[in-house]
Amino acid sequence: MSKGPSLPRRAVLRASAGMALLPLGRAAWAATAAGGPQRLIVVLLRGAVDGLNVVVPYAEEAYYAARPTIAIARPGTPGGVLALDARFGLHPALSSLLPLWREGTLGFIHAAGSPDPNRSHFEAQRYIENGTPGDSTTPDGWMNRLLQTLPGPHDPAEAISLGPTLPRILSGSAPATNLELGPEAARPLPIDQPRLAAAFDRLYAGDDALARAYREGRQARSEVLADLAREAAVADAGAPPPRSFAARAARLGRLIGGDPRIRLAFIALGGWDTHVAEGGHQGQLANRLRPLGDGLAALAGGLGTSWRDTVIVVLSEFGRTVHENGDRGTDHGHGNVIWVAGGAINGGRVYGEWPGLAPDQLYQHRDLAITTDFRAALAAILSAHLHLRDDQLDRVFPDAPPVAAGLTRLLSA
Repeated sequence: MSKGPSLPRRAVLRASAGMALLPLGRAAWAATAAGGPQRLIVVLLRGAVDGLNVVVPYAEEAYYAARPTIAIARPGTPGGVLALDARFGLHPALSSLLPLWREGTLGFIHAAGSPDPNRSHFEAQRYIENGTPGDSTTPDGWMNRLLQTLPGPHDPAEAISLGPTLPRILSGSAPATNLELGPEAARPLPIDQPRLAAAFDRLYAGDDALARAYREGRQARSEVLADLAREAAVADAGAPPPRSFAARAARLGRLIGGDPRIRLAFIALGGWDTHVAEGGHQGQLANRLRPLGDGLAALAGGLGTSWRDTVIVVLSEFGRTVHENGDRGTDHGHGNVIWVAGGAINGGRVYGEWPGLAPDQLYQHRDLAITTDFRAALAAILSAHLHLRDDQLDRVFPDAPPVAAGLTRLLSA
């Protein structure tokens, strides 16, 4: 693959914390490359996934010494990791992602995360979503700031979030749309009743900000529901909507691939707080990773030709301790692994500077150290994939560190 364009001197990130109350939708966007519009999908694993058991440093003896019951065996052994290179291997429950790795559209950035030392799920997730580690006062999310930074024209359905409420990462002055893709996706709301809708339309018929926001929200809901109806008629043949993440992810992919207006998407998945009985190649973590891997593979397939113009980023609020605890689980840690996938990715490799797992190499003598700030990784993507300038990046991620030289080839030209 060809070398990507040089990255800006600085990455930038500041985000917010506000939660939107209405399913509104409007965004700004960057120019598109040859082909389709460029998309960014962010998947947040809430609860702090154990990155050391996702992308396993199987060449490190310290890894096995620290995890006598939950370590994943070396490649070529029963239940062993799926070798990625001479140092790292993939958890065997993620075997459905190997085709993406082999074709060069999946990569990882290890020893990455937020520089803030906070081990509170609530605070750490706030910082991942607002993009300002250590600053809880930021009033908006970094994806919302991205919407405000990118040029128009704007459309109500340009940014979507899967779920019943709008997350912090998309909250802010640029409205975004939240929706369900499961059984409740097209469930009528009170506002869909003609008489009630007409009453609200009269109430918000003015030209003030609230009235405009109401009309944008109504338009966004109407457009998204129409997209869902068309997609279901073609793909589901009238069957009830599926419940698994893999099926919802495939549906999301088809929804995005069939609607060029959708540019940004966000998904949050819970259940990654493995303090007790985490398991190794089988068990609690494996049972969560398998549907996640299947879902990401289904999302890639559902996108169709839009895959070539899409980048998917998977991250979590922090990692987990290097040593397993007395309950055969892991506690709140620091460094983690970021997943990156898509047709624009120079994949098939593990990026980042590996700090090692020897006792004197650990953060606070217990955790994987962070050598790549998550903002620097995101800035590399926003610069190369969405073509943001330095000043635009500074609006999205203020006060972020420089992009590491090792990430300059993360994306294709």
